[in-house]
Formats: sequence, C-alpha cells, structure tokens
Amino acid sequence: MQPPRGTFSIVGLEPETGDVGVAVQSKYFAVGAVVPWARAGAGAVATQAAGRAAFGPEIRETRQLGVVDSTGRTAAFTGSECNEWAGHATGAGYAAQGNILAGEDVVSELARAFEATTGSLAERLMAALEAAQGAGGDRRGQQSAALVVERPGGIPGSREGIDRVVDLRVDDHEEPIRELRRLLDIHTRWRLVLDTYELYERREWGVAIAAAESALARFPGDALLLYNLACYESLDGRREAALAHLESALRADPTMLETARTDSDFAALRDEPGFRSVLGS
Repeated sequence: MQPPRGTFSIVGLEPETGDVGVAVQSKYFAVGAVVPWARAGAGAVATQAAGRAAFGPEIRETRQLGVVDSTGRTAAFTGSECNEWAGHATGAGYAAQGNILAGEDVVSELARAFEATTGSLAERLMAALEAAQGAGGDRRGQQSAALVVERPGGIPGSREGIDRVVDLRVDDHEEPIRELRRLLDIHTRWRLVLDTYELYERREWGVAIAAAESALARFPGDALLLYNLACYESLDGRREAALAHLESALRADPTMLETARTDSDFAALRDEPGFRSVLGS
C-alpha cells in the first residue's frame, strides 16, 4: 500500500511576465520530484495525495489537482477519499490545495498570502508556503519542499536560454520551508548580480550603479554586490565611493583580494594611496 502524501501546494500565474509556477511542501521525501509541473506558455499543475500516478476512474477520489493556465484560468479538485483535512481554494491566477492538514486555515493562508504579497511570482509562492506553515501546515510535520517557475523566453539576455527561471528543491530537511527561503534568497541575489552585470557589459555605468545600490538595499553587506558596485563606480569616475565599497567588499569576503589586485576595472585607482591601503600593499 502506498502511504498517503500529506501535502499543501499552490500554483500561480504572474500576468505581466507570463510566469507560471508551483510551490509545495510535504511530510514526504523529495516532493519536488512528484507534485509540481510547469511549462511556460501553457500553465502549471500540482498533482498530489494518495493513489496511482496514472489518471483514471479508480484513483479520482483519492487525489487532488490544482491547475492554472497561461491566461490565468484556474481549477482545483479534491477527491472525496482524500485524508482529512483536505480542501482547496481558487482565485485570480492561482489555485491552492492541501490534504492531511492541520485545518482549513492552511489553505486559507496559502490563498491570502499569495493575494497579499507583492513582487515576483517566486516571492508570492514562497510567501504562501510560509503563511500556510504558520497556520499549522501538514499535520504530520515537515520534510521536503520545492519551488518551480517558468517564463516564456526565459530571462531576456541571459546566457541560460531556457524557460525555467527558478528551480529549487529541498528533499529532506527538518525545516524545508525555511531552507527553501534561504535558497530563494541566494537565487535572488545571484539574479540581481547578473542583472547588473548585463548593464556593465553595455557600459551603462550609472544605471549599473543604481541597480547595484537597489540590490544592496535588499541584501545589505553582500560582498559580491559591493565589489561590483565598486567596479562600476571606478569606471564611472566615482573614486571615493569606489574605494569605500571595495573596502567593505574585501572586509566581507577577503578571498576577493587577489582578484581586486589585478582587476582592470580599478585601473583608474591604481596610483591612489587609498587603493594601495585597501589592498594592504
């Protein structure tokens, strides 16, 4: 007999970008390999609860489905034989569902947080998971979580050239949602770094500086963001600011020191005593 999969999940669409995605948590190993499905330009599906993976009349009442398509239409189904508490909710651009939950509030919080949160689709899905866990989550506990987002055309100008812009999984962890949040923050920081680097490649120093400052407002003290900001400021002739931010970057991550010694972005600072002081030479 297959054990029941107590799970809560949410599928969602961001109309402005066309992003579609799924976030899920379960007291089940590697739930990210089982529940989420997303395809840019088509939609996203969460399929969960007990039963066979092949669809058919014999498994209908033991399963749950949540669906959103690329136009924002949604649908959800909770079979009558799903283990309590089980249920779902739908709204504009999302479907939330769960089974073997602490109570109805878990699904209500999935929906509320998704509607109330601003920002990217990944952030909204993540906030929904966090709120649902705060309402009690899976009554058996926690084990795994996942977050998947696809975007038509991927990220413009990116090297990856694929539609899947977020693909994060926590397969076995005491606090998988907390760990998933940590991974999403790392992913977001790297995305911000790459965004500013694209401006750097176009030699748009002023815009790159503004973008890096905005990123640092969200992730204060991040060494790589500070280092890149110093590069952009050096190239833009803002020597004093560049030295201050380079010093902060090296203090946060001393392993960058050797890179800074030979980085051509700091050519304008080479003869300044302040630069030699920052490098310890």
